[in-house]
Amino acid sequence: MSANIIETNSTPFERIDVQGVTVDLIENSLKNAREEMDAVLFRTAMSPGIREQGDCFPMIATRDGKMVVGQFGSFIGPFLQAYDAEIEEGDVILTNDPYMCNAAVSHLPDWLVLVPVFKDGRHLAWTAMFGHMSDNGGMVPGSMPIEATSIFQEGVRIPPTKLYKKGVLQEDLLNLILHNVRTPQWNKFDLNALVAACNTASKRCVEIAERFGDDVLFSTMAVMLERNYLAMEHIICNFIPEEPREFVDYLCDDGVGMGPYKIACKMWREGNRVIFDFDGTDPQAQSSVNFYLNEDMFKMFFGSFTINVVDPQIVFNDGFYDLVDVRIPQGTLLKPNYPAALSGRTHALGRIFDVLGALLGMGAPEQLLNAAGFSDSPHMFYSGYDDKGEWFQLYQIGFGGIPGRPVGDGPDGHSLWPGFTNVPNEFIESYFPVRIERYETIPDSGGAGLHRGGNGLSVAYRFLSDGEIAVHDDRWLTHPWGVLGGDPGMRSTKKLVTADGTEHWLPAKKEGIKVKAGDLLYFNTWGGAGWGDPLARDAELVRQDVERGLVTIDGARRYGVVLSDAGELDAAATNALRDEMAAVRPEQTPLFNFGGSVEELKACCLEQTHLAAPETPTFLKAQM
Repeated sequence: MSANIIETNSTPFERIDVQGVTVDLIENSLKNAREEMDAVLFRTAMSPGIREQGDCFPMIATRDGKMVVGQFGSFIGPFLQAYDAEIEEGDVILTNDPYMCNAAVSHLPDWLVLVPVFKDGRHLAWTAMFGHMSDNGGMVPGSMPIEATSIFQEGVRIPPTKLYKKGVLQEDLLNLILHNVRTPQWNKFDLNALVAACNTASKRCVEIAERFGDDVLFSTMAVMLERNYLAMEHIICNFIPEEPREFVDYLCDDGVGMGPYKIACKMWREGNRVIFDFDGTDPQAQSSVNFYLNEDMFKMFFGSFTINVVDPQIVFNDGFYDLVDVRIPQGTLLKPNYPAALSGRTHALGRIFDVLGALLGMGAPEQLLNAAGFSDSPHMFYSGYDDKGEWFQLYQIGFGGIPGRPVGDGPDGHSLWPGFTNVPNEFIESYFPVRIERYETIPDSGGAGLHRGGNGLSVAYRFLSDGEIAVHDDRWLTHPWGVLGGDPGMRSTKKLVTADGTEHWLPAKKEGIKVKAGDLLYFNTWGGAGWGDPLARDAELVRQDVERGLVTIDGARRYGVVLSDAGELDAAATNALRDEMAAVRPEQTPLFNFGGSVEELKACCLEQTHLAAPETPTFLKAQM
């Protein structure tokens, strides 16, 4: 089964030689077109998640679906394999169902728009973008029900469908879709913005072809992919070993009382190809924390991570995919069987980056290994009716601490996705019945190290209307791990203080929490872990961290640094403390510091987190 693209001009494209300067001009023109996609989207979307936070992923691809510029890559090829209808000029295709597009998107709130680019009757390229909708219907506002056991509970499922046929909007179809969501106006504006962004990039592709020639654009795209292939081949052959490496990390819980869930991966090289095998990963969860990981999407994760660590000057695209073999067992947390729930997939998606970073870096930790950091995009939802009786629905993504790295400290209060930005507090307070009373990094939440882990973020929401909230987060049981002697980062916490002052410690994943006007939620995310020996950090840098409010005076002692109450460095006491701490340390420092085994963390869970330890997961026989 595959899509049938109808061309009225059957003249084949011809591969020709293109001068280097022309390749550079076209490459940068395509990169500018990709940036213009974001600009159009952010100026025409309506929901804060897309307009203010940038929860969207654009791309421009070759006629056979390989991304040449973009941010997320991977999904057009799997989509074309799953879509069996004809595609014609003027068509705009919409889908959000992971099971019907080979996980081109991985949960229903992500609406994917694809536009085939035609010029003179020939299919020239693709433009595509998906954005996270504030609501997709389903059991709960925001459409990410943690307790869902089936994708049917998570909202409207849109199979690959022509939103526009030959340039004509299918209004009945659009009205049917919008009838099933809680925020139809936002969804309509956001969807129109996605289409406008794709159409803008399509126009730019045609303009480039008109300026340079169809065959020149076609050939240049091939050159861009080949450049990436050769660069990645060099990286793989020089940095990936033939001897297998293994790593295991965990998703803390599933939101229904069970956890942690193991994500295991083995990596090795055969010739010029790298293999990733996820055998040993736990079976799929009964709740919605499953992550349907498309193999090409993981290739994109690998390429993006590797290029940014080894050589950021390489233009990232899909040219290297044939060099990567990804093996994910069916029926596991990362490839659940239909109709498993998927809406809470963010946490496992983020943990993939920790696993990948460990595998790639452990062979040369002093040069390549980062600690574990803020590998998630936690959510806070607040909904209800305001004093005017109008429905409101807030969805916000939390930020946290980036890990310590070989090149230096991790940034504080940052997003997992580099392109995301925070929503201004003034915007939130203007449009929703809430007041942000605290928005600051949490001192000492970053792990101590030669290079300090970035601090997590504390946001205090004062609710001004009765309503309902939900929180989705992770790393409350397991720690983000430190490396080369660095300490783990501080874990996440969620605390609700009611108007009468009563404190309630909330699970990391919880829905349907009733709140009253005056209640206060502390949404605290986790910090990045430390890199390297904390005792080797310059004591003056620690003093400066204290002065900037990133480390407390007590926290400075984790580095063996002694400061007066006024924050002045006591050099003699610092030297003495560091000698004392060094004398009682183990002779051999482990490469990874997990803060304890899973069994040890469970044993002290209630004391350390105020929450009961999750039960060992039980797995049901999944439907095939």
